[in-house]
Amino acid sequence: MNDDHAGTHSNNLNSTLSATTPETQDWAKELMAKSPRHQEWIKLKHGNREVSAFLVYPETKNKATAVVVIHEIFGMTDWVQSLTDQLAAAGYIAIAPDLLSGMGPNGGGSSAFTDRNAVGQAIRDLPADQITADLNAAADYLTKLPAANGKVTVAGFCWGGSQTFRYATNNPNLKAAFVFYGSAPEEKEALARIKAPVYGFYAGNDARINVTLPKTIELMKELGKTYEPVTYEGAGHGFMRAGDAPEPKGAEATEAALTAYKANKKARDEAWERWRNILKGL
Repeated sequence: MNDDHAGTHSNNLNSTLSATTPETQDWAKELMAKSPRHQEWIKLKHGNREVSAFLVYPETKNKATAVVVIHEIFGMTDWVQSLTDQLAAAGYIAIAPDLLSGMGPNGGGSSAFTDRNAVGQAIRDLPADQITADLNAAADYLTKLPAANGKVTVAGFCWGGSQTFRYATNNPNLKAAFVFYGSAPEEKEALARIKAPVYGFYAGNDARINVTLPKTIELMKELGKTYEPVTYEGAGHGFMRAGDAPEPKGAEATEAALTAYKANKKARDEAWERWRNILKGL
């Protein structure tokens, strides 16, 4: 894979924009505001680079498994932070690095962009090695936390899903990789480096991604790697976010919109249950 999976999202960016900009995610902000959990922004440093990351702790007396969350092509949105908090609510330490840290206007991150289209372009321009180093910094931070049990997993969505699969080829210490509607590296030698089991979560109405699955399944089987893809029929690309959002109301509650929402919510709930069950078993 040329690591430009984000580029395939550019055609969808405008059509999806209204559902993903911070301005339209007030529901996610409200969920965050109500959370009783400890949330903080931290700085991850490696080399000359400093990465802002959103960290949430669970309310538990035991040391917890950790999850590195890789955001969508839309950058560090309110929903990404809400999802990170939801993981903590389920009992896990979760961290979401803003991979656009220092890459935005005036050296800012995702929030520094006023043109949301520019966010997708900036993410497509991120160097692969820098992404890996940023994720390593997050994983290393979690490994050393006194409240963590040393088990680190990774999960990503859309562009972040593809980056999750790629990161699994670069970090042999991961306990599991959770790929949400992202494609795998095409190079067999890259997949051969994977040590962790990979769990895939895919939408039935997402041919662009799903056409890549047969080859991935074939290669992972040939290499003797654990790869368990599940497709949620009726759901669309981005169903974890879309299924988290409130049900359409008023003029937006068309028959098509309600049908799509119900399918996405069903997929989101089923995927969330599967994800938590796998995490429990690690």
